[in-house]
Amino acid sequence: MVRSKAPGKKQQKKGIDFKKIKRKLGRKLPPPKNATNTEIKSQAIVLPEQSVGAEKSGLATSKKGLTLNELLKQTSHHNAKVRKNALHGIKDLLEHNPAELHSLKYAIIDKLRERLSDDDKSVRDTFYLLFDSKIFPSCAEDNQGPMVSLLMPYIFKAMAESSVDVRLMAFKFFHLVVKHYPPTFSLYADKILENYKDIIQKNHFYVQDRSKLNVALSGLAHCLSLLPCDESDSESQKEKETLLAYEQDAAKESSRFAHVSGRLKEIVGVLISCFQDFIPLIHTPGGFDEKSFSCLHHILCSIGHAIKFSIRVHIQRQTMWLPAPEDDTLMLLDQNIAPILSKKLLGSFPLNPENNLSGKVDERYFILNSVLAEIFLEVSDWSHLHTDLCNRFLISRSNGQRKTIPKPIHEKTLLALLPSVPKLILRMDSDWTENLLQAFTITFNDCKPESPLTLACISVVRNVIIPNGDIHYLSASDPTVNNYKSAWVNKLPSLLNQLGDKHPSSSQAVLKLLLDLGRVGCLNASPTFEEDIIKFFNPCSQGEGDVSGGAFARLPREAQDLALSFLYYFSINNFSSPLLESIVSCCLYPQLEPAVLYRIVEVVHNAYRDGYIQITDHLSFLISLIARFKVVPEKGQLAMECNEQETYRGTLKALTDRVRSYLSKMGDGSLVLQILEKVLFEQINLKPGLDNGCAILRIICTLDSKPTSLSESSITTLSEYLPGYLIDIVKCIPEDKENSSLYNQTCLYYLVPCYFLFERSSKLTEEVLKRMQSTVSENTKALESDQDRESGRNSLDLIQSVVSVVLLMHNDVKVRKIISSSKSEIDLILQSVISLQSSGSTSLTVEGKHMMKMAGERLKIASNSLLT
Repeated sequence: MVRSKAPGKKQQKKGIDFKKIKRKLGRKLPPPKNATNTEIKSQAIVLPEQSVGAEKSGLATSKKGLTLNELLKQTSHHNAKVRKNALHGIKDLLEHNPAELHSLKYAIIDKLRERLSDDDKSVRDTFYLLFDSKIFPSCAEDNQGPMVSLLMPYIFKAMAESSVDVRLMAFKFFHLVVKHYPPTFSLYADKILENYKDIIQKNHFYVQDRSKLNVALSGLAHCLSLLPCDESDSESQKEKETLLAYEQDAAKESSRFAHVSGRLKEIVGVLISCFQDFIPLIHTPGGFDEKSFSCLHHILCSIGHAIKFSIRVHIQRQTMWLPAPEDDTLMLLDQNIAPILSKKLLGSFPLNPENNLSGKVDERYFILNSVLAEIFLEVSDWSHLHTDLCNRFLISRSNGQRKTIPKPIHEKTLLALLPSVPKLILRMDSDWTENLLQAFTITFNDCKPESPLTLACISVVRNVIIPNGDIHYLSASDPTVNNYKSAWVNKLPSLLNQLGDKHPSSSQAVLKLLLDLGRVGCLNASPTFEEDIIKFFNPCSQGEGDVSGGAFARLPREAQDLALSFLYYFSINNFSSPLLESIVSCCLYPQLEPAVLYRIVEVVHNAYRDGYIQITDHLSFLISLIARFKVVPEKGQLAMECNEQETYRGTLKALTDRVRSYLSKMGDGSLVLQILEKVLFEQINLKPGLDNGCAILRIICTLDSKPTSLSESSITTLSEYLPGYLIDIVKCIPEDKENSSLYNQTCLYYLVPCYFLFERSSKLTEEVLKRMQSTVSENTKALESDQDRESGRNSLDLIQSVVSVVLLMHNDVKVRKIISSSKSEIDLILQSVISLQSSGSTSLTVEGKHMMKMAGERLKIASNSLLT
């Protein structure tokens, strides 16, 4: 039976409370009908230039548009990359805007110094490069003291960090500071050395990476190299610190390193222990690498600097009688340092590998052994080292690997070892002494003049021959030693010529040594010695030109003074005629300073006065100098045609006065004139120039007496020379009508010697006037005959010059009396002049006749006045 379906339930209709509205997403609901309106209406406030770009206008920015202030803030950002980029941005900004650094350097450093202890290695490296490439070089000329005072607290803080890398960066950065401002080390020496000792002593970090150890060792070696190990280092360091350090620091410079001796002992002990750690590596078959070599080299150099400083302080205290503190004894005598220095350091000499190595590694061993040898030489002066150790050092140095070592390295090594040669020569046995002398002689002969070895060798020669400035002939009875010393001395003049004027400091050192050798009587000169001295003053031989000053004339004044002082001592046994001729040629060199010329003449005269030069040689020197001196540099040019500044007339006048003074002090003037008469009148016969002739005449007047002591032949020579000399005066000195007093004064300088000679010899006056009258007569006849205009003009000028000479003589009251006895000759001159006024010669122009008329009138007045 099919079951019937149940009837379905009827759904009940429910009431609708509200209608649901489907809204799209993102649409805002309308406000409710009862919402309160909270909108506020107001006028807009307009502020001009409210953009970021407008705020940066006129400011320096980096490539990314950031200002310096923004970049400095970013250096403290929590992100390391941002800090690094900020440092790069600062570098870029400072490169394009250097003025920012100069005006804000303290603010920049104050902010950047925090990055020295940064946790990120790349940030620390960027910080270092910024200071190395930009900040320190740009502030090199500024006072860096305040900058350093800002940096040092942070450097010390970084040196105490637990991170080894941060500490190493602190030492690396301090090394950079010292490079740019060396006084930094002296200001903080004790604390710096303590930190260096601490980081080197805790050497666990460099077992795997020796480059880290090298960072500390290189900075330590540089700092210790600044210690004043000798007087020159002390003076230079003192000068730098006085100029650059603060005033309060400069006031304490005398004690700047007073308390580091004890710290240096600790440093040396630590360095020797560190050196011992490298010993197994040194003797390995493969040798050591570049990093290990650099560490070893810095260790040895640091020890050497510390020992030298300790010795200097000890010597200084002994010299000044200063008591030393109990803990501040000489390092080499310290009970804790001396044994390890002798056994662990010097006892390892020589450093040799176990097999043959390449050239590069061989150079490294040579350099290290050389530094060890230098330390040995310093220590051996104060400590009694074992004989076996001394022999090992001497054998190693005598069998040096010179042929396998590059020349620059070998020279650098020699520079360090040469200062010890004098001490070795004084202390060694005779067998070793001869080997050492021979080796040094070879080195001295082989070194080039411009090489620094030259100065070092000169210092050795000085200390061997003149120890401590006293006369001391080392092994004077040993001819071998004396032969070596003679060879060194004889090389010095040739070295002077090789140096020339291109290396004045080296030339000055050679001259100082020659002077000191002359003072102690060690100038055993050979023939080549004198030849080289002659070339030094004048390299040109006779006949090749004699106005070259040689190297002497071009050296600085201080070197020239040394050379002239040496010349005095050299003249004791070696003043020959060729040498005097060379000195005369040097004096005639146009570029020679007048003061140097006067000094040369003074030295030569002093050598004569003390009996080192013969009187004939000395007189020949003086007269040659006066006669050959050139007032005008260029040939064929008259002195009066040049300005006073273009001539050497003033120099010749001063020189003449000195020569006259020297001659007047040599003895009786008549006797000196008798010796000089032949030489003087030989020069007059050569018709010298106006100024030279005047100088010679002045010398004659100085030595002559009244009445004259000149011979008849000399009077004849003068009567032939003086007319032309007097005519040259009026020809060469143009008459200045506007300033007649100056003209008369100038003429008087040249006329005065003639006036003295006229006063002392009436015969000379008469002969001179006769020759002038004869000259006028001859030229009058020539004018009356038919001549070309040029010849007529010359004759007319000559007659006019004679008339001018007579008038100048007439103007002087004393000379007027002298020439009155020869009035007849003056009247004949007047007649010749008057005859020309009415001459019908074609060669005499109207202007010429007028000139003769004026001259005749003036001469007539002068002639009439002679009657009264």
